[in-house]
Amino acid sequence: MKRPKLKKASKRLTCHKRFKIQRKVREHKRKIRKEAKKQGNKNKKSRKDPGVPNNAPFKEAVLREAEQRKQNLEELKQKQKLARQKEVAKKRKLEAKKEPEVDEKQLKKKLAKLEGKSSRKSLCSELNKVLDASDVILEVVDARDPLGYRCPQVEQAVLQSEGKKQLVLVLNKIDLVPKENTEKWLKYLENEFPVVVFKSSAQLQDRTMDQKRISKLNTGIEISHNNTCAGDESLLKMLISYCRKQDLKSIKVGVVGFPNVGKSSIINSLKKMRACNVGQVRGLTKSMQEVHIDKQIKILDSPSIIASASNSAVALSLRNIVDIEALENPTSVVEPILKNCNKQQVMLQYNVPNFRTSLEFLTLLAQKRSMLKKGGIPDIEKTAKLILYDWSGAKVNYHTAPPERHKLPNYITAKLVEEAKRGFNTGELTNHNENTLKGVRCPNMASSIVFQSTGPTNGLIKEANVGEELQDQERNKDNNSVNLKNSEAEYVEIDQDKNGKVKTDGCTIAKKLQIKQMKVTAKKNKLESEKIADSSQKPISADLSCETPMEDAYDFNTDYVEDLSPVPIS
Repeated sequence: MKRPKLKKASKRLTCHKRFKIQRKVREHKRKIRKEAKKQGNKNKKSRKDPGVPNNAPFKEAVLREAEQRKQNLEELKQKQKLARQKEVAKKRKLEAKKEPEVDEKQLKKKLAKLEGKSSRKSLCSELNKVLDASDVILEVVDARDPLGYRCPQVEQAVLQSEGKKQLVLVLNKIDLVPKENTEKWLKYLENEFPVVVFKSSAQLQDRTMDQKRISKLNTGIEISHNNTCAGDESLLKMLISYCRKQDLKSIKVGVVGFPNVGKSSIINSLKKMRACNVGQVRGLTKSMQEVHIDKQIKILDSPSIIASASNSAVALSLRNIVDIEALENPTSVVEPILKNCNKQQVMLQYNVPNFRTSLEFLTLLAQKRSMLKKGGIPDIEKTAKLILYDWSGAKVNYHTAPPERHKLPNYITAKLVEEAKRGFNTGELTNHNENTLKGVRCPNMASSIVFQSTGPTNGLIKEANVGEELQDQERNKDNNSVNLKNSEAEYVEIDQDKNGKVKTDGCTIAKKLQIKQMKVTAKKNKLESEKIADSSQKPISADLSCETPMEDAYDFNTDYVEDLSPVPIS
C-alpha cells in the first residue's frame, strides 16, 4: 500500500507473506532434488580418469595391461553377439520347418473367391424374390447412358412372367445430362416402354436424426448438385392411376438396376425421408427391403444386377458390382473409359495437358491434385479410383447419343409394346415429363463430355449361371497358364532341322523368334540372288542355328570404318 506522504511505495513485506514465500521455495527445491535422485543424477558431471601418474613405477607396463584388458572385453562382446545371432537363426529354421509356408496373397484371393461365389448367388436369389413379388417393376437407368444401363435378361424375365407384370423405365440423374439429349432419349425409349424422367434428392433426414451428418469422406464426392427432387409426383400419380385402372387395392413396385444408378435414392425421394441406405459404395443393398409409401403403394428395394463377364471392358468398369476400393488393378479399368471419350473434353474437365496414354493421363492428374507417394512419386492407383468414383457417381457430366433409327430388340414385339402401355395413361405421363424437365437445371452441351455407348449390358439372374461363369473364368485362367508353359515347346517345334534335330542350345524364346525372322529374310535374299547371279555362283546359306552365325549378316568390324579425321571448327 502506498503511503500518501512518500513518493515511492515501501518494499517491506509482512512476516506471514515472507515466511510463506520461503517455505514454498524450500518445498520446490526439495521436489527437484527428489526427481533428480529418481533419475539417477544424470545431470551430475562424470569425473575424468586421472590416469597413471608419471612418477609411478612401471607406468608403461600398467598401460599395456589396461589396453590388453580392453581388447579382450571387446572380443568377448563380439563373440557373444555372434553366438546370439546363430541361436536366433536356428530358432527361425526350426519354426519354418514346423509351420508350412503360407502365401498371404493366395489366401486372400481364395477367400475373396469363396465370398464372391456365395455373395453373388445370394444377390441373384434376392433379385429373383423382388421380380416374383412385385406387380410393377421400375428399371432404373442412368440418363447419361440409358441404353448401356439396360439389362435384356431382366426385361425378358419380366415380359415372360406369368402374372403379366408391367415394366417402366426410370431415367434418373437427368440433372447431369443436357435437356436436348434427354428429350431425344425420351422419344427413343417411349417406342418400347413407359418412361419417367427423375432426379432424386441428395440429402434427406434419417429416421432418428434431425439433420444428416455429412462425413469428411463423402464431402469430396458429390451425389447431386442440389437437394431438390423432381419427377416424384409424376411417378406416384402414374402408379395410383395404374391401381385405379386395374381395380387393385394395393400394388408392390420392385426397383431394379445396375450399381450406382440411384435405386435406393429414388425410394428415399418418394418416401421423403431416408428409409434405405445410400452410398457411393457399389452393392450396398444386399437384400430385399420393403418400404411403405402409402396405403396403396409398397416399394421393394433390390440388390444390384450382376454384370456378366462377357460384356465389354467399359461396361464392366462402370457397372461391375465389385467395390472400387477392393479393385486389384484400377488403372486397367480407367483405360477403356478414356478410349470411349472425347480427348479434348476430358482434358478440359480435369484441367490436364495433352496426353498419349491412360498412364500418362493418370500421372499428370496425380501431379495436378498433389496425390503423391513417398519421394514425390505419383499415386496412380489412387487417381484411377478417383476417376471411377467421378464416373460412377454424379460428378462428371457426360452423355451418349441415341441411335438414329429405332429397332425393337429380339425379345420385344409390337404386341408386347401395346400391352406395356395399356395400363398407363401415356398422354399425362408425357406432360409430366415435360414439366419436370423444365424445372430441372441441366448442363449445356459444351460442358458435357460426349461418350460412346457400348449397347445394352448383359446381366446374370439365375444362380446356375453365376456358378457356370465362375467356373469358366477359372478354366480360362488355367488355360492361359498352360499356354504360357507350353509356349517354349511351340518355339522348339519351329526350330527343327530336316533330320529332326532340335537346335535349342543356349537359345531363349526371344532369340528363336529373331532367328525365325532371319530365316525368312535369308530365303528372300536367296531368291533374289538366284535371279541376279549366274548358275556357277553359290547360293547364300540359310543355316541359322543358335551356335553358328548367319553368313550374310551385317558385320560391323569389316563393313563399317570409323572416320577419325579431325572436324574443322567453324
